[in-house]
Amino acid sequence: MNLKGNTILITGGSSGIGFHLAKELVKLGNKVAITGRDPAKLAKAEQAVPGLKTIRSDASQVKDIQALQETMARDFPELNVLINNAGIMRMLNLHKPPDSLQDYTHEIEVNLMGPIRMVAAFLPMLKQRPEAAIVNVSSGLAFVPLPSAPIYCATKAALRSYTRSLRVQLKNTNVKVFELAPPTTETELLADGTDPEDLKGVSVMKVEDLVAAALRGMERNVMEIRPGQANQLKLMDRLAPEFILGQLSKPVERMLRKS
Repeated sequence: MNLKGNTILITGGSSGIGFHLAKELVKLGNKVAITGRDPAKLAKAEQAVPGLKTIRSDASQVKDIQALQETMARDFPELNVLINNAGIMRMLNLHKPPDSLQDYTHEIEVNLMGPIRMVAAFLPMLKQRPEAAIVNVSSGLAFVPLPSAPIYCATKAALRSYTRSLRVQLKNTNVKVFELAPPTTETELLADGTDPEDLKGVSVMKVEDLVAAALRGMERNVMEIRPGQANQLKLMDRLAPEFILGQLSKPVERMLRKS
């Protein structure tokens, strides 16, 4: 994939992996638009990266996706790369009754239904371009779950499955389908949602290194990009599935002791 001269849309691009991807892709000479829910974060991102375009849009809302598609068709008709990056992660004790059944599954709306709906909305535009790509950001936890984040892991495993099917269905088109499966990465998501005790023994990847690996993979047409420990998780799930699941289950023991 040529990483220069593209028009790129990144969901959840105001912070973390999405923001750092946007910053590097702008440096490479691409026209980049990002979405996010927080106007203040979007404004900060736009100020930090000259030339970056920002659009307030919630990847979990159908009406927002529809409005986003109309905006992109009007203002960025040359769009040829879609990066589905928006995601949330929550640690959940399944013994505790939820405050709201609707909110309980919000990760599904953002992490899984969001990318599926985005692809459905933007695929007709992408297919019109001579060269195009879709990048779905899953997780190393798509290969083996972290049981303390059960819904997050389920969404990422499902997104991986959907991405593989999408790649097969689009194999005779001009649209490449990439999966980026990050390992534990140094972002706001990690800082906000993880107990430091759970990170003992985990190799946390710097977000800059993750983005560099992602861009190398895309440039070399590596359809499944698994940097760092993400690749190890896939291998361990094949060679010693019960062992690696046991290792990742330790945070649940601490969670249950606290409840």
